[in-house]
Formats: sequence, structure tokens, C-alpha cells
Amino acid sequence: MNRRHYAIATLLCVLGLAAWALVAVKAQKEPLRYPQPRKGDVVDEYHGTKVADPYRWMEPKPEDAPDLAGWIKTENALTSQYFNALPVREELRKRIHELWDYPKVSMPSYEGGRWFYSRNSGVQKQSVVYARESLTGPEMVVIDPNAEWPSDTLKTMLAGLVPSPDGKHFAYGTSEGGSDWSVWHVRTLPDGKPLDDTIRWVKFSGIAWTKDGKGFFYGRYPEPKGDVLREAVHDKRIYYHVIGTAQSADKLIYERPEEPTLFIDAALDETCRYVFLVTNKGTSNKNELFVKDLGDPLAPKIDAPIVALYPGHTAGYDPLGVVNLTLYLSTDRDAPNKKIVAVPIAKPDVKNWKTIVPEGKTAIQGVSLIAGKIMVNALEDVATVVSLYELDGRSAGTLKTPGLGTVSGPSGRFDRAEVFYSFTSPLYPTTVFSFDVASGQSTPFERAKLTFDPTQYETERVFYPSKDGTRVPMFITYRKGLKKDGSNPTMLYGYGGFDIATLPTFRPDVPAWLEHGGVWATANMRGGSEYGEAWHEAGMKEKKQNVFDDFIAAGAYLVKEGYASPGTLGIMGGSNGGLLVGAVMEQRPDLFAVALPAVGVMDMLRYDKFSGGKAWATEYGSSDEPEAFAYLYKYSPLHNVKPGACYPATLVTTADHDDRVVPGHSFKFTATLQAAQGCDRPVLIRIETQGSHGVRTTDSRIAELADEWAFALANMKGGGTRP
Repeated sequence: MNRRHYAIATLLCVLGLAAWALVAVKAQKEPLRYPQPRKGDVVDEYHGTKVADPYRWMEPKPEDAPDLAGWIKTENALTSQYFNALPVREELRKRIHELWDYPKVSMPSYEGGRWFYSRNSGVQKQSVVYARESLTGPEMVVIDPNAEWPSDTLKTMLAGLVPSPDGKHFAYGTSEGGSDWSVWHVRTLPDGKPLDDTIRWVKFSGIAWTKDGKGFFYGRYPEPKGDVLREAVHDKRIYYHVIGTAQSADKLIYERPEEPTLFIDAALDETCRYVFLVTNKGTSNKNELFVKDLGDPLAPKIDAPIVALYPGHTAGYDPLGVVNLTLYLSTDRDAPNKKIVAVPIAKPDVKNWKTIVPEGKTAIQGVSLIAGKIMVNALEDVATVVSLYELDGRSAGTLKTPGLGTVSGPSGRFDRAEVFYSFTSPLYPTTVFSFDVASGQSTPFERAKLTFDPTQYETERVFYPSKDGTRVPMFITYRKGLKKDGSNPTMLYGYGGFDIATLPTFRPDVPAWLEHGGVWATANMRGGSEYGEAWHEAGMKEKKQNVFDDFIAAGAYLVKEGYASPGTLGIMGGSNGGLLVGAVMEQRPDLFAVALPAVGVMDMLRYDKFSGGKAWATEYGSSDEPEAFAYLYKYSPLHNVKPGACYPATLVTTADHDDRVVPGHSFKFTATLQAAQGCDRPVLIRIETQGSHGVRTTDSRIAELADEWAFALANMKGGGTRP
């Protein structure tokens, strides 16, 4: 392009942006006419404090509440009208679609004589599961959900697939709209013939086949008596299902009726001899560990006794496997950053433990027995480091990654040489590698295709002080040569809870934001696992305010260093991260221009009344407890909206069939915020129909992301520019 053509193109681009900016401003300045939902007279009393809940009627599912269904329809219409006035919305949708359109493959796993993996060719609604008899051999389709349910209005999702060890069957789960509830079915291999086996009321459970291929262990709840999506779950039990029989004939293996809220899970070791039973109180890391010795895996004794290894929920006990009658464990007992121990499985007493890999300064994120080695995935300032050890603890080298980023895995079998892992970073699409232990070399299983030029951008890891002086990491990605003058549209993401680390990973929608001159930042607040259990506990229960302080400090750092200004800074997060956004936008409305709380836990006084919410009490505390009520009420987003305050432009996103964080949280929060907003910044809600908690088909996910980014640009000073 010559200089004249470049000048004309630049002028047209500027004129186009200017025209779009005028439309955006118009969309923002025209007063929005929010629905005026009725207010009920519900008042609850918590330990002497009366708390009004005028929108309690928004808690049931819309099918059972005509008023709520009408409100949802009106709100979605208002939101749709708003977005239709933003031309950048369609531009972003098309660009995100282009960025998303590259093959994505999972790590292969070996079972029953075949390698299984999933692949999405680009923008398929759901990934397809394939199998190969050798890693270089021809592949066959095991199940293609896009062909199985091509025009399913209920959005049936593939919820999991587990092949049998004998290679003759596979079990697969389906969920409606991405619900946590799943129904499991069985088909034959390799022809895919469906059997009559149907397993219902499975939730938060995997499938564990016995080696003879005649059946599997699984966990299920009693059939709900009321609202399937909202009723609190309880009394989970472990069963064994024999192929070809009715579910009603399944054998009860384990239950704990005296503790109905326990999570109970069952898994088999690689040899299929030992069934490990794990119980958790809610989402706490402290678990009990039991074992059932099936004896000969090809003639398993399903009725074998269950033996307690570590009862009492005293620490975390993660069984890695059994080698020569020696149990290998990853545990945080007397080791907040975790350690690896070995013990005779017949003599599991702690006094018999032998430390194989001692606790270190870095937090262990995962451990696996693979290719005859122990492979340890740890974090060093939130970047993954993978170390290899012999079974006696001697160092066996390291896994060299392509750069500073995140490793998932490694994965593989102890009795096979193949090792796989995936690597990603903010500018590096997730790529699966095959790792050769002997040479230390990594080879892409299927190389990722780039749909943008990453050399134009850079990612830096910074550290900033929180309110109490705690040093907190943050990753910041932006175009090279960025002017730190406070004018850049900036989005800050966070989670901060449940011992989940916010890792530096690639999102295919973020380059579209960067191309608009945007800055992308992810903060690693307390409450996660970035620095082990101590970091997690520093953001739990009465210390939850530390998480909010860390997030606010991240925003203040971005402003201080010139990446953004209060007029160009937005915040985003989902689920527990939606709670984070809701609390922080209320505590510091002056610091942020935009807030994007997704499927958030907004009513901290009633969250434990629905679905699996009681499990979160180990993280948050419950309003049933006087001390917990005091701090929950102090930060609960629903209860801290101040009438007349000017809050950031807010787009709440949720789904009408979310059965993890029920949408009533977002409904009540939105109605309250719309009534209270004291300035002309919009408050909108986008309600996905027949959708659930963050589980979306690819097309619906792209549409939602385009709306979020368009809303952010439309409500930030300057609206974003293309360099």
C-alpha cells in the first residue's frame, strides 16, 4: 500500500470509528427505561437483624413464575435493543469467530487398547471424541454430539466419556443446557451400538469401570422431590452398575446417612484392583480416604470390605496409585505446600509414611505416576514448573516448557512410556505436546494454528502491594509500544477463591480486545492456590475482604502505572469471580468504568439454600452462624447496593437454567441495582435461555463474549481505538 492509499485508509478508519463512537454515545445517553418489578414484603431476621428481601419471588424457575418469565423477557428485550445500537458488537462477533476458528485437541488417554481424545475443528458447537489404535494410526469417531443432537433446542451437551478397560464399551454422560445433572448411557465399541443402560441423577461424579468391563462405580443423589435445578442436594451415595441391568438393581457400595451433605467420590487405581473412596465436607480440601481391595481385577470382589485409611477430615489425602503394594500419596498434612509420601497400603498409619518429595517453597498443583516416574506440577510465582522424580525420590529431570505459562498434566499411565501435557500462555494457544522422558524433548501432538500475530503483543508479570502490604502477582498483556497515558481500555479479570489458581492462559477472544488497543490483566488474589493452602486460607470466610482488597489494589496499580484510568478500567469475573466483581464495584465505584459480573453469587445470605450451595459454606461461612452473618452481610453484593450511588456501567450475565449458582442471584441483584443507579451509566442483564453455569455451545459462547466486549468498549472513555 502506497502512502496515499494508506492515508485514505487511515482517514476512512478514523471516520468509521468516529461514527461508531457517536452511535455508542447515543446508546449510552438515551435514558434506559428499566422494568419496574413488584416488590414483595418478605423480611427475614438473622440473629436479631431484620433484612428485607423484596425480590424473593425471583428465586423460582421461570416456568413456575409467570411474573418472573415476563421480567426476563422484558430485560432481554431491553438488552437486545441496547446492543443493536452498537455496530462494534457485530464486528467483534465476527472477529472472535475468526480467532476461535482453529483446531483444538485434548490430551490423548489410553484405555482398552485405544487412544481417546477430543477435537473441535474450530467453531463446532461441541467437540467430537475420536479414538486410534496407535498414535499415528487412522482415527475413528467415537461420538459426535453435533451429529447426535443437531437441532436440539434443549442444547444437550456431552458431559463426559469413559471407555471400559476391556475395550468393548464406553459410558457417556449428557446434560440438558449444561446442567450439573447428567444422565449416563452405554454403547459398544467400536460400532457405537447403544445399550439400554440409563443411569440418572448423577451429579459431581465420574464413572470408574472395573477391569473386567462388566460394570462401573458411580455416585448419585436421590431423585429430587421438587425443583430439580434449585433444590439443595443431599445424601450422595456410591453404587455399582452391572451392564445390561436396570439402575434400580444397582448395588449400594457406600453412604454416610449421618452426614448427608458430604461429597463422596469413587475412583479406581490404574491396576483396577483398588477402589479409593473420598469424602469431603463441602469444597474443603480436607478429605477422608478409604479403600476397597477388589482382589483379582479380572474377577473383582465387589462386596469386599471398605477399610479406612485416613478418616476424620484432618488434611488433604490424594492417592496417586499403588506400586508393589505401596501407596503413593500427595498430602498437605503438616505441609501447606504439599508433599509426596509412600506407605505400605496394608499399614497406612502416618508413622509408617516415608517422605518421597518433601514440601518445598513452591505450591504443588498436581502429581501423577506416569511412565514409571513421579511427575510434579508446581507453581513458581504462578508459572508452571514440572519436575520428575524416581519412586525413591531421586531427581529424574524437568520438563522444559515453551515459555512462561501454564501446563495442564502431565498425563499418561504408569505402565506406559507415553507422556502428554498441554501448554498455554496469554499469547500462546493451548497446545498438546508429547514428552519423551529419555531425551527430554517435547513434540506437538497437533500443532495449534494461529489466527492472529502474537509478535505484536507482549505479556509481563508484575507484583503489586495490596492494602495490607501483601505482594500479589498479576499478568498484563498488551500491544508492544503501548503508551501508558491512562487512555487504554483495560479489562481486569479475577476469581480469588476455592483454592483455584488464576493461571496465565490463552483465551481466543482476548486478541480481539487487544486489537482495539485494549489491555488484558489477570490478578492472582488470595483465596486461590497460587502460593499453597496458606494463600487460600487468607481469602476464606472472615478473611474474604482480603480478596476484594487485592482486586482493588490491582485496579489501583493499573491506574497508577498508566495502563488505564478510572474512565477506561473494567472488571470481569464469573461465579465466585462474579461475587468478586459485585462486591468490588460497590466498594470502589469510583475506580471502575465497567463491571461484568457473570453467574455471580450475589446473595450471600441465601446462597446455601439452593442446589449444591451448602458445599460452599466451608469457603464462605453461612448466615446461619452469627459470626459469619456479620461479615457476609457486610460485603454481600445484593445487600450493599446504595440508592443514588453512581455505579460502573454493568452488564450482568447469567442463564435461566443455571443449577450451580441459580440465576435468582443475578435477577435480584440486577433489579436492585437498576432501581438504585444514581447516574446514566447503564445496568443491563443478559439472560441465556436454556443455558447453564458457564457451559455453552461454541456459537452461544462467542455471542456472549462479543456482547461483553462491545459493552465494555461502549462504556469506557474513548471507546477503544485500532492502532
